[in-house]
Amino acid sequence: MKKVIYTLLTLTIIGLSSMTGLIAQELNGREIMERVDEYSRTTSDSAFNRMQLSTCKFGIRNSKITCAERPRVKSLESVGKNYGLNLKDTKSITIVLEPAAERGIGMLSFAYDEADRDNETWLYLSALGRVKRIASGSSDDDTEPASLFGSEFTTEDTETGKLEEYEISTLEETTESGRDVWKIEMIPNEERARKSRYSRTVSYIDKERFVALRIEMFDQYDKEVKRLLASRIELVDDVWIARSLTMMNLVTNRLSNMAILEINTGIDIDDEFLTQRTLTDVAFRETELAKLRGQVD
Repeated sequence: MKKVIYTLLTLTIIGLSSMTGLIAQELNGREIMERVDEYSRTTSDSAFNRMQLSTCKFGIRNSKITCAERPRVKSLESVGKNYGLNLKDTKSITIVLEPAAERGIGMLSFAYDEADRDNETWLYLSALGRVKRIASGSSDDDTEPASLFGSEFTTEDTETGKLEEYEISTLEETTESGRDVWKIEMIPNEERARKSRYSRTVSYIDKERFVALRIEMFDQYDKEVKRLLASRIELVDDVWIARSLTMMNLVTNRLSNMAILEINTGIDIDDEFLTQRTLTDVAFRETELAKLRGQVD
């Protein structure tokens, strides 16, 4: 009897493992990236996060990537909330706290899932006291995507959604950082290509956790120009998230690391906070931020 039970359990485990593998194999590149986007949006809904952004020129020492100079470090607070059909649109605002000379600089972003609706971004420079709308790249005088607070991250690098603007395919199944991954290639269509500095991107997606562990970005000459490396993958509210993102610019030999120090979801966020008023009205911004901090401290 014990032998029979053991045999049945073994067959059940093998069957479940085979089924899991079959499900994974049935996912195509588009479906994989849809799930990655879905999980990413989950962690940005009703969220209040604290982050540290550091940037430096890098070099290789003892086969390791290291800063070749003292990094510039900034402390940030970010607030986000999902809207629209199926909560696939996101409004977010990020404010610089330190260094003191840059305190109050902020960026407001509206990211839309629909391909025919351009994302919107506004930057507030406290020293100038005015809000500047950042071009989406769809105008006649196309511009480079805006840098996030002087870092190697750009507004394009942080976008989600609009997957219909790409030809998406699975190149192979391989490993990255000791994990089984899908290697997914995304090639922009003609319209998207006019707005992007990348001719294609290749993402290494963790097959179990649906997190991009590595992303390679290529220019029009098919030369890799930037590389994103993710680490410190942790489970937050039943979703895996990378708490450390390092963007390497392979042309300038500069890198930026975004370390997420705190992740707080389920926060009560006033819709009015995610408007340009927060960028320009210091008293309103500080009052509302104090309310948000009070929910997590």
